[in-house]
Amino acid sequence: MKFILFFSLPLYALDQLTKWLVLTRVPAEGSEVIPDFFSLVHVTNTGAAFGSFRNNNTFFIVLSCVALVFVVALLLRRRVPDTWRDVSLALLLAGVIGNLTDRLLHGHVIDFLLFDLHIPFAHPWPAFNVADSCICIAVLFFILHSFKHSRKTEAQGEL
Repeated sequence: MKFILFFSLPLYALDQLTKWLVLTRVPAEGSEVIPDFFSLVHVTNTGAAFGSFRNNNTFFIVLSCVALVFVVALLLRRRVPDTWRDVSLALLLAGVIGNLTDRLLHGHVIDFLLFDLHIPFAHPWPAFNVADSCICIAVLFFILHSFKHSRKTEAQGEL
């Protein structure tokens, strides 16, 4: 459990620090960092990923609280050490708490990283933040872990 906290808390702090910097230092019109590719912006999001389900902040607060309880329950019922699972849950915890904090304090999530990949479905890619990144990486790790776990189970079944 200590590992989880030592991993989650710095990511949560980084998320909140970067959002504070955006609120206090990034101009309203944004700031281009790498021309035609990467900008720092100040976007508010009352919905979910890619701005979907806008103006449902209360619903997402409740959903975040449910996710938080679920993650903590999974962490507490840990039986066998599993690094992939623990890292995934730590990332998920940091991301959920980061965006939940925004929703409770500001009434919306603060997004600020904007990439333009110059491809049809990502021109530009919707703005996101550190917490969103943690959640996406956690999901990727869960998927990789499930493939690894299913292969291990299949190999044990063949013996």
